[in-house]
Amino acid sequence: MIVNLERRKQQQDTMGSDPMSALSSTKPTPIPTQEQDEQDSPSSKALLSFSTDSSLSLSSSPSPSSCSQKALFIILILTTCVALSASFAFAFLFFSSKPLPPNPSPTHTPSLLSRPLTKLKRPVVILVSSDGFRFGYQFKTPTPHISRLISNGTEAETGLIPVFPSLTFPNHYSIATGLYPAFHGIINNRFKDPLSGQEFYMGSHDPKWWLGEPLWETVVKNGLKAATYFWPGSEVNKGPWTCPLSYCMHYNASVSFEDRVDAVLGYFDLPSDQIPDFMTLYFEDPDHQGHKVGADDPQITQAVARIDSMMGRLIKGLEERGVFEDVSVIMVGDHGMVGTCDKKLIFLDDLAPWVDVNVDWVVTHTPVLAVRPPSGYDPKEVVAKMNEGLRSGKVENGKFLRVYLKEDLPSRLHYSASDRIAPIIGLIEEGFKVEQKRTKRQECGGSHGYDNAVFSMRTIFIGHGPQFARGRKIPSFENVEIYNLIISILKIKGAPNNGSASFAQSVLLPAA
Repeated sequence: MIVNLERRKQQQDTMGSDPMSALSSTKPTPIPTQEQDEQDSPSSKALLSFSTDSSLSLSSSPSPSSCSQKALFIILILTTCVALSASFAFAFLFFSSKPLPPNPSPTHTPSLLSRPLTKLKRPVVILVSSDGFRFGYQFKTPTPHISRLISNGTEAETGLIPVFPSLTFPNHYSIATGLYPAFHGIINNRFKDPLSGQEFYMGSHDPKWWLGEPLWETVVKNGLKAATYFWPGSEVNKGPWTCPLSYCMHYNASVSFEDRVDAVLGYFDLPSDQIPDFMTLYFEDPDHQGHKVGADDPQITQAVARIDSMMGRLIKGLEERGVFEDVSVIMVGDHGMVGTCDKKLIFLDDLAPWVDVNVDWVVTHTPVLAVRPPSGYDPKEVVAKMNEGLRSGKVENGKFLRVYLKEDLPSRLHYSASDRIAPIIGLIEEGFKVEQKRTKRQECGGSHGYDNAVFSMRTIFIGHGPQFARGRKIPSFENVEIYNLIISILKIKGAPNNGSASFAQSVLLPAA
């Protein structure tokens, strides 16, 4: 490119020095000097001279020499104009159609590159979860601290998409492993292993339930330090992770939110080589309130304001220690929330004319109906009869439940590749519930766990730190991508997962 530019510059110089060459000659002509003009054509000195003698008559006949001089003068003027026009046109076409040669040392706008650490010696990530923080809650009340993270960081513009089922334990462990529930094993908050007959519940810490490799295990495998303050699965001794004292808090709902934040901040008071590289922080709100009153209630507004104040407490503590701009703070939720009332109910006993769905067959009723018929019953036939009854118009609210063999579920749910998943799964319409039989109970509240395509199930994603662009909005994405995002920030090698390898590169700023 540089050679071409020099050649074009030579061509410009040539055309500028001899206008006629642009029109009639391919060979450059030397520019005549003033001395040569005088020697070759004595009359040339008169080319630009004119007479002001008033005795000259307008009707006098011009001499042949005068006529030839005027003609030559006009030709030169016209030729010069044409050559200059051609030169300008060529220059315009050249510079508008040809990019400038690349600078061997390109410079970038500072905002397009990750910001260097100023105090910490290595990247640190704090992963914060606000349980049940539905996308949009941040607009219910002034949230100055969350808004600060958003305006100075990167946000999923229309929310973070949970995995199916949109429940607490499956989603927290998907965030931690980058795996869908069928692959990490935590397919529900409660379920039974069909082979052993043992039941999983939220206090189960046997590693046999918890498959995959969570972030705290990955971090330790890479020779770094991790600290967890309440995160599903973090209390499980797995691989090199032993839930070490002082770096792994066992769940205790009575611990105040303030104490949780202060404990995480306390890690930054340790010697630099003892500061954990990865930390988790968990809040039960506003999920706790959402189940009681639904998604639209003053209690939700108050809970959101309290979460914002906790984020403010965290930010202030990091600022006081001079590390806020060095730390990557990632704030997420696990799922959204939707209001429910007992008038939106579907009763399995109403299906008796078509098929008797015995209570012993049902693993879970709501918000994911899971049915495991005993041996001797063909699941395919059970599904056909259930759907026949639901579509008959004779089952109250039957049209709001659709039953599938698990292998026939929409593939986007990724909810079939595990023996722990019951062979029959029912997808319940947003806001409805399935119960076994009719009761006189009438109550309203909130729920989640529905199809993750339902917008009310979305939650939040906010990333703030050296590798997150300020004020950037990114499209919604599934939470299985977060694992790769964090290992990229920490510059460590991760385990196989369901996230995409290119996601982190598309979200994080390149190194300076």
